[in-house]
Amino acid sequence: MRELVRTYLVLLAGPVLLLTAYFTVPLDWFGPHHPLLSWLVAGSLLVLLGLGLLREVRLQVLGRSRHPAPRILFLLCGALVVFATSYLGMARQPGELEGLTTKVDGLYFTVITMATVGYGDIHPSGQTARIVVMLQLLYTVVFLTTGVTALTRQVKTRAVQRAHHRDQGDG
Repeated sequence: MRELVRTYLVLLAGPVLLLTAYFTVPLDWFGPHHPLLSWLVAGSLLVLLGLGLLREVRLQVLGRSRHPAPRILFLLCGALVVFATSYLGMARQPGELEGLTTKVDGLYFTVITMATVGYGDIHPSGQTARIVVMLQLLYTVVFLTTGVTALTRQVKTRAVQRAHHRDQGDG
């Protein structure tokens, strides 16, 4: 029971810390005034997050990861924050993202894009923004699907193990 509580606390703590950082850290150094820095940081972070997720999925498939859920959730939320920050930076360039002006807008647009819903109130109008939206959709399909598959596999494995232990106890 104690381990389960700890797991849920960690599960919530990662995203809360990431979102707190997103809303409190000044992001003025990202955007059109520092394009090379912006692209290098965003690209590097997405690669690191993707590699971390693939590593965690690999460990889970090999049976070496006991609690992948908090790590996978943290990595996926990290990607969400990186994309939201990227969109916020791009919105400072006239003609790239219409309707995106605040950090909430950046996060909202990222979540809507990740869910592939798209309400149309914020939309990419510049070529760079459209490319990044397409990259986010591909990133989401690959890494979100991979992460969810790994988590589903773990839940199924644990359910089978618990049923097996329960059956062993009854017999």
